[in-house]
Amino acid sequence: MNKQFLVRIGIILLIFSVGLFLRLDAVNLDGYSDAEKSFYQDENGLPYMIELDSYYNYRLTKNLLEHGYMGDAIINGVQWDLHSYYPGVPLDYPPLIAYLTAFIYKFVNLFTEIPLLVVCFWLSAFIAPLAGIIAYLFMGRFTNQYGAVAAGVLTVTIPFYFARTVPGWFDTDMFNLIFPFLVVWFLFEVFDNINKSTEKGIYFSIFSGLSLFLFSLAWSGWQYLFYIIIIFWAIHIIWSSFKGENFKNHLYCFSVFLITTIVLVWLFTGFINIIKLLYSPLQLIGLYGASWQDWPNIYISVSELGPPFLEELLAVLGVSIYAGLLGIIWIGRILSNESLQNRILPRMNWLSFSFLVFWGFAGIFSLTQGYRFIMLIVPPLIVSTSFMIGISVQYLNILANSEKTLFLRKKPVLTFFAIIILFVTLLPGIINVQMYNYSTPNIDDDYWEAAIWIKNNTTKNTVIVTDWSFGHVCTAIADRSVVQDGRMGYIETLSARNYDNLYPFKDKSPSTSRNYWISRSFSTDNESLSAGILQMITTTGDQGFIKINMSIKNTTKTVEVMNNILGLQRSDAKELLINHYNFQDHQVEEILKLTHPENPSPMVLVTYDNDIVHGFWTFEFGEWNFQERRTNNYTYSVGDVEKKGDLFIFSNDVMWDIKTKNVVWKNKTPYCVGYVKNRSSEKIYMDSNSDFCIFIIDDKKAVVMDKRFENSIFTKLVLEKSNSTIYKPLYANKGVTVWGLK
Repeated sequence: MNKQFLVRIGIILLIFSVGLFLRLDAVNLDGYSDAEKSFYQDENGLPYMIELDSYYNYRLTKNLLEHGYMGDAIINGVQWDLHSYYPGVPLDYPPLIAYLTAFIYKFVNLFTEIPLLVVCFWLSAFIAPLAGIIAYLFMGRFTNQYGAVAAGVLTVTIPFYFARTVPGWFDTDMFNLIFPFLVVWFLFEVFDNINKSTEKGIYFSIFSGLSLFLFSLAWSGWQYLFYIIIIFWAIHIIWSSFKGENFKNHLYCFSVFLITTIVLVWLFTGFINIIKLLYSPLQLIGLYGASWQDWPNIYISVSELGPPFLEELLAVLGVSIYAGLLGIIWIGRILSNESLQNRILPRMNWLSFSFLVFWGFAGIFSLTQGYRFIMLIVPPLIVSTSFMIGISVQYLNILANSEKTLFLRKKPVLTFFAIIILFVTLLPGIINVQMYNYSTPNIDDDYWEAAIWIKNNTTKNTVIVTDWSFGHVCTAIADRSVVQDGRMGYIETLSARNYDNLYPFKDKSPSTSRNYWISRSFSTDNESLSAGILQMITTTGDQGFIKINMSIKNTTKTVEVMNNILGLQRSDAKELLINHYNFQDHQVEEILKLTHPENPSPMVLVTYDNDIVHGFWTFEFGEWNFQERRTNNYTYSVGDVEKKGDLFIFSNDVMWDIKTKNVVWKNKTPYCVGYVKNRSSEKIYMDSNSDFCIFIIDDKKAVVMDKRFENSIFTKLVLEKSNSTIYKPLYANKGVTVWGLK
């Protein structure tokens, strides 16, 4: 073996080790005492998953191992997920994470016995460093070893990617740098060889298309990179044609890339993904959301779908923002000078540089779609930063040959300065990732034990109502269907529904309408209406609303009808539909089968102390103004106690004098004050002219809400944990209550 090969192997091991061992520290739950740590750890002694979508991926992998496919059942030749969005949806999910995990699980268990959940927990920490290795090999083809090492180390330490690939984050994020680097690496090879060897250009086009196909198996957002490449390449071909330049080789390679990608996606994932590929740009610009515009948009409650602030970008991208921008400028400067290009970037050309710039701008544009799309700008920034460091070291070599810098001619001195450049660029990111080792799992023993109780004490056909963010935990651990989970309205499938027969209700279901009805069942103070809504959803899903709206063809009017009949007995609802809303007898019978099912499915409600924080969205969505398509801006504020003593001060400007029992919010007296402690509550009325109430919960939190919600189901079940005449607690621990109908 030659020395250069051994050095590369050593660097690869170094990059992998840095990426792995920095991530391993995340399992320690630093900042918690041993007693506190156990509250966030499962029976294996590992923390619960940080990202709750992990439990969705775990369930699909478990299905694959148990019966050979990811869904719960095959209906008419199509896999269905009968746990999600009850009564179920066609399974539409990139399969790579499940197949890879199942393979690793089976391989590891040839030698020892390790539970699937443990394999899932650790997998991302071992897969993510592979992205660093690919980045190193990629950039090693186009810059020097220092630039390549920078690419590898920066990839495994850049905070945004790091935070999403620590142990306990079992999601597709682990693949979101691996495949883009492969795709663009081979694309750069195409651009480098296209005028030297058409044969090599075609081969690399095939490899790039194959890599993009693999990306389609890993992440549903692969279309972004596909369109970035297609648009850029098409523009180049058209521009070359306009200028009278030879574009034949580009047309060949472009066609090979396009055909390779589309054919492989079609053959291995089905024609529906070609439809989604064609119509996803329309979804991106909002044209396919028109059918949901009457309903409150649950997606605005997802923080990751809001555009990031500049300070957030600086925190999660670190020094790569500045180094990447400098790299772009520097590459352009060097390519402008043929002599410098031949000495510093001999394999870089204007076409590759133009694509890098286009890629970066596309990533910046994607930030308008939300915080989560920061991942799209990470690869071009890493590539550009790698070039910047490689160029810096090359300039040191040039300076070493200058008469003014004779001291640089000594190789140890030159190496020292090169390493300094590397460390100055990379060290801030390595230090910065330490903050992500303080991530706390999003569930704890309380929620886990409640899920286990449901699994052991309810029938298999029981349907769970819970906050969407915890739905995946319930489906995976309680093994019961849920009315809503982290996939919410399945918006990623929307573009293909009208062109495929998989979804019987097309764009009407799944949809964001489901979240309105769930929120409505909690925001109302009409307990019969609340129970009626949930019995309908947990038995017939969205069909009741869809059936009525087929006749009325007006969402606002249909919602009015539903709100007026769902709290009534079947006979009273029938009379109202006929006498007030002028439905025919045969229509009413069909409607009531769906809105007032004779044999409703058994159901349970799961409320969690963390729901208090999300209460704002319950009233935002549940009290939606359909006529004006807006919320009514109700008051809802949650504060934690900041100072105790005779005067309790909360972070939301609530002050409570325990001696005088005076409670104010922003120096205003409330309509009522509720004191909740150990599942018992006391309410005192103070100012009849006030428009808000305050609830002091266990002397730790203060909740300020509009007084009209004083007796809402949310207030009774989540804040007071009692006082309901229609719901009864079936199981309770400190933080979670499982409710059933009396």
